[in-house]
Amino acid sequence: MDKSNRNIRKDILRRVFLVYGIMLLFAIVIIARTIYIQVAEGDIWREKANNYALKNIIIEPNRGDICSIDGRILACSVPYYDIRMDLNSDALDAETFSNNIDSLSFSLSRLFKDKTKSQYKKELVNARKKKSRYHLIQKRVTYLKLKELKTFPLFRLGQFKGGLIVEQDNRRIKPFLNLASRTLGYLSKDETMSIVGLEGAYDKYLRGIQGVKLMQKISGNVWKEINDGNEVEPVHGDNLITAIDINYQDVAENALMKNLQLHEADHGCAILMEVKTGEIKAIANLKRNENGNYYETYNYAIGESTEPGSTFKLASLMVALDEGRINLKDSVETGNGIIKYYDLTMRDTKPHGKITVQEAFEISSNVGVSKIIVKTYSENPLNFVDKLYRMNLNDKLNLEIKGEGKPLIKYPGDSLWSGVTLPQMSIGYEVSLTPLQILTFYNAVANDGKMVRPLFVKYLCHHGDTTKVFETEIINPSICSYETIKKVKIMLEGVVERGTAKNLKNNNYKVAGKTGTAQIAKTKHGYGIKKSYLASFVGYFPADNPKYSCIVVVHSPAKDVYYGSSVAGPIFKEIADKVYATSLDIHPDIIYTDNYIDIPKCKDGFKFDILEVLNNLKINSINKSTEKSQWISILNNDTLLTINNKNIADACVPNVKGMSIKDAIFLLENIGLKVDVYGKGAVRNQSLEPGQEYNTGDLIIIELG
Repeated sequence: MDKSNRNIRKDILRRVFLVYGIMLLFAIVIIARTIYIQVAEGDIWREKANNYALKNIIIEPNRGDICSIDGRILACSVPYYDIRMDLNSDALDAETFSNNIDSLSFSLSRLFKDKTKSQYKKELVNARKKKSRYHLIQKRVTYLKLKELKTFPLFRLGQFKGGLIVEQDNRRIKPFLNLASRTLGYLSKDETMSIVGLEGAYDKYLRGIQGVKLMQKISGNVWKEINDGNEVEPVHGDNLITAIDINYQDVAENALMKNLQLHEADHGCAILMEVKTGEIKAIANLKRNENGNYYETYNYAIGESTEPGSTFKLASLMVALDEGRINLKDSVETGNGIIKYYDLTMRDTKPHGKITVQEAFEISSNVGVSKIIVKTYSENPLNFVDKLYRMNLNDKLNLEIKGEGKPLIKYPGDSLWSGVTLPQMSIGYEVSLTPLQILTFYNAVANDGKMVRPLFVKYLCHHGDTTKVFETEIINPSICSYETIKKVKIMLEGVVERGTAKNLKNNNYKVAGKTGTAQIAKTKHGYGIKKSYLASFVGYFPADNPKYSCIVVVHSPAKDVYYGSSVAGPIFKEIADKVYATSLDIHPDIIYTDNYIDIPKCKDGFKFDILEVLNNLKINSINKSTEKSQWISILNNDTLLTINNKNIADACVPNVKGMSIKDAIFLLENIGLKVDVYGKGAVRNQSLEPGQEYNTGDLIIIELG
């Protein structure tokens, strides 16, 4: 029995030792593995732990503003917020949700006005059933609405207990809406990353430099900022100060809009450029949509290369004038206004007979100009085209804004050169130019031959300090001789004085320019049965001392009126008139004189005010009033003003006839009368006769005239 017990005891001990041994071995393996991980793989696992608990957050900089020349903002970034809700938050219990869902739904419906209370409630209840942690409530919420939203039931409990998730996104806005919208442009956020206008061209300056900060994950899935000394603050973008004058831009946009609507045109553009600097002061592009409204959808001024028509005649005649092949007084026989080149029949609007070169340009004779160029260059068209090339007419302007249309001026020997190419080119067909390229050429004429590159941006600034200045760039210091420039200026002024643009002539300042009317080719094979036209006018003002150049192009006016002088000319005139009226620096100096030939009319009134005005203006007058008199009457004649007393008796209605309304009301109300006024000008009649007695509060009716 004892032996049996001993065997049992030994068996139990063996089993215990075996268990302990296995446990010891397991412990040794664990300890060894732990030591191995800590020592051999410690760096690897510590790095993984840091990657899980720490991360770098990119801090986006503020994008710079785009401003007009006077600092008014044309494009800026404004924060908008996407509102989402975590309906499966651990802290959002069922009781809290149930108690607040009705009032929250009512508040959301009242704030956004896009759904009813019941619709909001149903949507949120269903989202909670689906355990949605990122349910969208509203996109693009303003800051003011966000502030109000944070006071709503549930949301005022905070991010975790209330489930509110707010995501900020900066949205680019244009305070002046459509003004220069396409030129200002945009940067798309989709995969195409479209680069449009100044936003795209100067993106590297506007976008700034991203910052970085280190964040650590703590309990509750919350990220906390760690200040380890390695943070990088974002550098906000530079502000872009453009050459655009918002007042001129408004004038150009409205003038273009009004006339496009009048003629029901498909689209059009207008550009205003400063002659010496090339600064673009205004650029408008408008396109008609299917509803008949006009919007900026494409930058036609920069991107649309078309046959310019008669505005190209200037370049054609400049070539011949600069080479000394023709003079302004040379004559050309236009006959009955019809000429045929091979299978091409060219016509004038009416017969002109024998005219000079200058007259051919001023009246825009297709027959005259084409005969001059064909006669001069038919034997060697290379000379004609090479000279056009030397005037940079076949070169792009290399603008900072992307999308510039490519100019096309055919070269002899090209596959598309034919027997009619030279006469067609001479009057602006079989060539292509953008409106801005044409304007740059005319601007060079106004600038005495110096061609400058169009300048859209003046400078960059950061926190008020200028960081980069953009100077005027010269494309060609002299496109032709100065003698040629003087001759073509005479022709351009003649177009407005005697030629096709006489409707632009005015008595305040001189305009020089050229009309253009081109038939638009609808297919590569021709112009089609139903004709459409391109109407344009390009020129500069004041012609005797050019300050601004301007081009207006109207595409496909729908009504029967399609000539450049009738369609584009009035737009140019409205722009030029308003720019001239507000640009005091281009007005002729006023010659001051001590003596006025025409004495201005003067109303009766308060003596000391009138005498001060007369003395300051040095107007001839004789003062016959007494020293004690405060009110005077004026006798007006052509060379002298006579000042007499105006007797105002006490306790009687005063005589206010001939006074200004300001002085008349002062007198009458001070003695207690109530005054009603009709008309405008000086007092002509009064209902209570002068000198009669009155009671305080009586009504007197004043008639002005």
